[in-house]
Amino acid sequence: MTVKKYLTIYQDLADQIQKGTYQPMDILPSENELADLYDTSRETIRKALHLLSQNGYIQKVRGKGSIVLDVSKFSFPISGLVSFKELQKSLGRQSRTIVYEFGLQQPDTWLQNQLQASPDDEVWKVIRAREIQGERIILDKDFFLKKHVPYLSKEICEQSIYEYLENDLGLTISFAKKEIVVERCTDEDRQYLDIGNDTHIVVVKNYVYLEDVTLFQYTESRHRLDKFRFVDFARRRP
Repeated sequence: MTVKKYLTIYQDLADQIQKGTYQPMDILPSENELADLYDTSRETIRKALHLLSQNGYIQKVRGKGSIVLDVSKFSFPISGLVSFKELQKSLGRQSRTIVYEFGLQQPDTWLQNQLQASPDDEVWKVIRAREIQGERIILDKDFFLKKHVPYLSKEICEQSIYEYLENDLGLTISFAKKEIVVERCTDEDRQYLDIGNDTHIVVVKNYVYLEDVTLFQYTESRHRLDKFRFVDFARRRP
């Protein structure tokens, strides 16, 4: 299948921005200059630039042109409910998941409150680091109620738990309540992440519900401060 030319141009420009050929606040060549450079039409260039804008590489400013944005931080969608595997595809960068802890446990009082669980419930505990381009920058601490997720394995956790839940178990994951806070780094953060000299970390807490409004998962996703920006799309309504 032939790749559409605007996608090839988009990828080439995105690669140059990621490599630093174009620095933050640089202005890309004009549409006419890019059309000459890539031997194509202005309409094809507009499509490529539109895609760059959509994916956070540039900001188009009337009267100035296409201004390059800082892409050293990964955009993490606040309102979405996406798995890391799905996020990987949008990042387009080398990454892997490292499982440090996996097993069943009885919930303590704190975890009973998070999952609305009883002391007799069993809970899967999964602690995973997410490594992107050789650096461990996210620590995910996942807790699933076993009565909703009867089977789990380390191998599944190394891939995509959500893919397994939806495709193999047939669960319908519906929505999540989220809380975002900044906390001091813990010893666990320093053990499992490449923290450096950071003293604080961004924590996204997720309470995840099934289609029948059953709470089945609590997650703490701990992100390095210097690597992420948290984005959302908001529309003002009268």
